[in-house]
Amino acid sequence: MSLAPPALPVVQLRVPTDEDAVAWHRVFDDPEVMEFFGGRSSELSMYDEWTARQRRHDAELGFCLWTVLDGNGEVLGFTGAQPWPHTSYGPVGEIEIGWRLARPAWGRGYATAAARITLERLRAAGVERVVATIDALNERSIAVARRLGMEQAESFTTPRAGQEARCFRLELRR
Repeated sequence: MSLAPPALPVVQLRVPTDEDAVAWHRVFDDPEVMEFFGGRSSELSMYDEWTARQRRHDAELGFCLWTVLDGNGEVLGFTGAQPWPHTSYGPVGEIEIGWRLARPAWGRGYATAAARITLERLRAAGVERVVATIDALNERSIAVARRLGMEQAESFTTPRAGQEARCFRLELRR
């Protein structure tokens, strides 16, 4: 007798609002959440700029880093995709899928559920493939990438001293 995997939680994705900048700042203001992103949350102004950029991405590309909401409408963080933002390293020219959630949401299936919705939206937008660049020590995110069917393609060192990243890839063609 085989056991079915547990059902994923209900999540909603929305284009980030002005208020989501404050919510992202709040939920990411946790050293554990930011462990692989410099260890601390950025200033609120950075989240204001970031959410505005995501609204532009959604309008121009049909996708962005969407705000993730749980079944009660609480902001959990973000999941989505955007063009790889760097030109001097990593998967230049690729579309990167990513996720970052509040600590209380970890281990409950939210990242996988939201990322699966993201993949369907990307297919609908005509995106042919995605990458996920993940700190080599971030086992939780690597597990999400693998649950999505992504395969490790390469590794590289980021400009952050000694940080190795793994690049996972997934073809989205049907």
